[in-house]
Amino acid sequence: MAELSTLARPYAKAAFAHAKQSSDLSGWSVALATAAAVSQNEKVGELLDNPQLTSEVRAEKFLSVCGDDFDAPKQNFIKLLAENHRLPLLPEISELFEELKAEAEATLEVEVISARPLSDEQSQRLTQALSKKFSREVHLHSAVDEDMLGGAIIRAGDTVIDGTVRGRLAKLAEAMNS
Repeated sequence: MAELSTLARPYAKAAFAHAKQSSDLSGWSVALATAAAVSQNEKVGELLDNPQLTSEVRAEKFLSVCGDDFDAPKQNFIKLLAENHRLPLLPEISELFEELKAEAEATLEVEVISARPLSDEQSQRLTQALSKKFSREVHLHSAVDEDMLGGAIIRAGDTVIDGTVRGRLAKLAEAMNS
């Protein structure tokens, strides 16, 4: 997976730089998400793997599936990816673009998995605390895992905070065994 992100990073950075310069971050975000979804389609995957097609034909067919939402710069980006045989990297490019966009907008997507649904007050307090901790605007997404005994797991970018009962017991056992 690291290899794919290494290959995708320069393309994501280039797309982000152009999107920021043209003040079209949200347009590029939508276009890359669409292209990523299209590239993961099984039939499109067969098209991309077909060695008999030229990169121009691949790009044209790919863009025809994506629809008319792609303006000239976005079409050129897809053509460049096709020419360099990088269309299969679109999911990683889109993901990296979203990370760059969130960083530029000082936002952070946070996933909270808890044993029980969070109340509105708990969500609000958690959002405020995480905003203060990370110095960013936090967008909280919560899910419930019935298998948890209690507590929650918080995933914010590369940071994972394990506040589950099972996690605390494991830390306690590790401390006692040391």
